[in-house]
Amino acid sequence: MKMDADYSRATDGATERRSDGLTVLGLETSCDETAASVVRLSAAGAEVLSSVIHSQIDDHAAYGGVVPEIAARSHVEMIDGVTRRAMAEAGLDWSALDGVAATAGPGLVGGVMVGLSYGKAAALARGLPLIAVNHLEGHAVSARLGAETAYPFLLLLVSGGHCQLLEVRGIGDMSRLGTTIDDAAGEAFDKIAKAMGLGYPGGPALEKLAASGDGARFELPRALLGRKDCDFSFSGLKTAASRLAQTCETEQDRADLADAVQKAIARQLAERSERAMKDYAEAHEHRLFVVAGGVAANKTIRRTLEDLATKHGFAFLAPPMAYCTDNAAMIALAGAERLEKGLTSDIDVAARPRWPLDETRASVDPVHKKTGRKGAKA
Repeated sequence: MKMDADYSRATDGATERRSDGLTVLGLETSCDETAASVVRLSAAGAEVLSSVIHSQIDDHAAYGGVVPEIAARSHVEMIDGVTRRAMAEAGLDWSALDGVAATAGPGLVGGVMVGLSYGKAAALARGLPLIAVNHLEGHAVSARLGAETAYPFLLLLVSGGHCQLLEVRGIGDMSRLGTTIDDAAGEAFDKIAKAMGLGYPGGPALEKLAASGDGARFELPRALLGRKDCDFSFSGLKTAASRLAQTCETEQDRADLADAVQKAIARQLAERSERAMKDYAEAHEHRLFVVAGGVAANKTIRRTLEDLATKHGFAFLAPPMAYCTDNAAMIALAGAERLEKGLTSDIDVAARPRWPLDETRASVDPVHKKTGRKGAKA
């Protein structure tokens, strides 16, 4: 399988919207949610006609994290029923669709293959265009599900597996400004929560516990202070907090540590975002700061970043809470925007465990030098 293959091809021309807009079915199976959604893109913006998500939290809770084999098997069992329900809730039959969009990566490749294969079958059977969507591109456009949002904008994409700052000029046109050199913010949340015995999923549990804590008790390391770029690092914080977790004796100790961790992550996200804002503001009059991804659902982090945006004269936007974590509505919207530009995919498109949004930057300036057969990570 060629990891540098072009996943979209331009057709003879952009797809014209029907009078009521372009309607696309989206499928998402990159991790532990089986999701399907129908989204209509019109001149008035994006309208979510249905959004169905089957969560696998109970399937993985006993293991403290996602088990890829269990996740893939659950996707196989659930994808057809979830899709049928999404179509039913949208009140549409297949003839009303203009295309089928499916996540083709990055993610747990066994799961990605399930949704992508189902999308291929549906597109073939119904004679519809297939649009292979980068899961991260779905997050990048997810704020447009809640409000009409003009390009370009500065994006902080912060999730369980990725932490990046990007200039988003449009669908398929994004430049990486900074990325994590080790762990992502969401990964740090989950692993620290696991060390504290908070169970799975760890991020929301840690946020809840932090509400009654006083983080001033604990001093946590601050990463990359001498660097002037926009990269992130959460590995040192994760290690230090995990060690401190072993010293906590009371529930208040744990609450205080949770608050310290949450504030430390918010501080680093704000520091790097502030650097990116200063550079971005020099080149753009339209100043919009978008925060997307699962960690954008954390209220403390969202509030910290919103205050930062206001300080630097940026409008602030985040997706509605329902579209911060993995969902298929964002995949359907990304697919609709691609379809409108005439960007569709061949039926033999392959699932990708890694798929950087800015592939040019990832290839010439990889953060992880040993990319391996899976390709560059970011």
